[in-house]
Amino acid sequence: MKAKVIGGGFAGCEACYQLLKRGVDVTLVEMKPLKHSPAHQLDTLCEVVCSNSFKSDDLSTSSGLLKAEMRLLDSLIVKVAEQTRVPAGNALAVDRYAFSEKVTQELDSFANFHRVNAVETSLDTDGFDLVIVATGPLTDDALIPAFRQLFGDEFLYFFDAVAPIVTADSIDYDSAFAASRYGKGEADYLNCPMNKEEYLSFYENLVAAETVELKEFENNVFEGCMPIEVMAKRGADTMRFGPLKPVGLRDERKDEKPYAVLQLRKENEQGSLYNLVGFQTNLKYGEQKRVFSLIPALKDAEFVRYGVMHRNTFINAPKFLNEHFQVKSNPKLFFAGQLTGVEGYMESTVSGLVAALQAYRIFSGQSPIDFPTETITGALCKHISVDFGEYSPMNSSFGILAPLNEKIRDKSQRKIAYSERAIEAMKNTVNNLI
Repeated sequence: MKAKVIGGGFAGCEACYQLLKRGVDVTLVEMKPLKHSPAHQLDTLCEVVCSNSFKSDDLSTSSGLLKAEMRLLDSLIVKVAEQTRVPAGNALAVDRYAFSEKVTQELDSFANFHRVNAVETSLDTDGFDLVIVATGPLTDDALIPAFRQLFGDEFLYFFDAVAPIVTADSIDYDSAFAASRYGKGEADYLNCPMNKEEYLSFYENLVAAETVELKEFENNVFEGCMPIEVMAKRGADTMRFGPLKPVGLRDERKDEKPYAVLQLRKENEQGSLYNLVGFQTNLKYGEQKRVFSLIPALKDAEFVRYGVMHRNTFINAPKFLNEHFQVKSNPKLFFAGQLTGVEGYMESTVSGLVAALQAYRIFSGQSPIDFPTETITGALCKHISVDFGEYSPMNSSFGILAPLNEKIRDKSQRKIAYSERAIEAMKNTVNNLI
């Protein structure tokens, strides 16, 4: 079996390893060192471009659970991260230079691995049994025409402007109420009202909050979508005529009319996650938690994803991919990494692992693996393949897992229960792998 992997980042390198160790002849096409993206500097593979932390290793966190699942799946990236780790408390952090060099060495040690340094311009599968595209959020412009030819015109998001997401069970329902504007249609939104005093406190903190400094190549990020803090700086009432418009919304339990209302929209089928509508933002993560928690209904909110505004090329995956990261219109073609709408180092890595594993099984005459939605891995597979409204990137989160059979009120115990169930489910899955 012959495979081509395009892109030598986290997803691409993990995909290569999973194929190589199963005896597949793998050609990796990577444009470095001939050409570097605006964010890359090293000539080695699997470069760490942002924080050198891969988040918590604790099983009471979704990031810790994901890494535990990946260890069971024999992830090269997790293995090398542990070999090159640096002290960071409960987090798995690495020496970024040693990490990149070690991953490169590991792949080069396979006799069936061939690295081609070139700027890829085609998605042709001629001469290969399968092709995995893992070119990342800074995919070179030379490959974009091939994407457009495959997916059509409305296929890519070039700048990621997404609002924060909170868990449903962390919302204060004494303060929030379900209603549609003017009572028309289904009550699809949760409404979070503020009185004048609460709104002005929120406004003053918002306009004074710290924002993330954009990189030079991200300077046009605001053209299509205005950050909530920029809107606020145009005047104290600007948000009340925009995303915080209170008209037509009334909590029947209370006499007082709301002065401003934030609406929350369901982010998944089971309604375990809610999106803060219109709250795309460039605030620092800590500031988002501090300022948005000033809204009474969100005073104890658990944020599973913070808002971001940066260059992040990704496809509308549920329209084009199945749960195996396989292109519906071309079974020989797979996508992996942040291109598919997963966010984060480990999330990108596991998508490359799944894409390679499923591709190998499909083209060796085996049935693909059904990763259970009790696992982070399976939940991410579902996220990229199930069409549920407007598609946006997703990190690992307990909120995307299938619900527990029993109600556990204690948050820490509930998270451990999610992790224990997921690990058991993944162990059962791994027993079926070759």
